[in-house]
Amino acid sequence: QVQLVESGGGLVQAGGSLRLSCAASTNIFRLNVMGWYRQPPGKQRDLVASITTGGTTNYADSVKGRFTISRDNAKNTVYLQMNSLKPEDTDVYYCNAHTVLRVYWGQGTQVTVSS
Repeated sequence: QVQLVESGGGLVQAGGSLRLSCAASTNIFRLNVMGWYRQPPGKQRDLVASITTGGTTNYADSVKGRFTISRDNAKNTVYLQMNSLKPEDTDVYYCNAHTVLRVYWGQGTQVTVSS
């Protein structure tokens, strides 16, 4: 069982920045893709950004140019640098990882952007 532990959420003013971290309990080379999702109240989780073991990244259109996903293999950690934050970025952000057979989720971290 892989554990994913998020940190770095909080309250920030519009235009500010936050960096989310997701620490995995295993070597992240075992995880084909890692990413961040967010879930508005009453809605499904949507992909924010993802990164493969090879370093290929993918972003939601709404965050392109503002958010950057990266990974530190030595620390088994994936980061989401969020710049130029907007009130509509307010959500619970979840770390996600999957292999061919399994999908793992973190517990979520709240990001609140005030106007």
